[in-house]
Amino acid sequence: MAREYEPVVGQWYENVDENENFRVLSVDEDAELIEIEYLDGDIEEIDLDTWAEFDLEKIEQPEGWSGSDEDEEDDDEEEDDDLDETWDEDDDEDDDDRDEDEEEGESY
Repeated sequence: MAREYEPVVGQWYENVDENENFRVLSVDEDAELIEIEYLDGDIEEIDLDTWAEFDLEKIEQPEGWSGSDEDEEDDDEEEDDDLDETWDEDDDEDDDDRDEDEEEGESY
């Protein structure tokens, strides 16, 4: 017996018959279309009739999921922050640091 769930943007589902996991990206009620994204990144539009035929289970976001553009942007920002912190350290050997060392009394 198929379990009917309304498509909810951002919700993950398992299509039990096909053993496929996907999330809903958008729902266009006027056009009766649902855009879904599978774990492998493939995106598909299906109509409401096709949705109704699926035997679905609601599931949690799969571990290690990295397909979201928003998630990638967040990761990039964190990496940039890490680089900034590393770059600003005194031991980065740029000309300014060497000049400061020389001005602090190191004479040759």
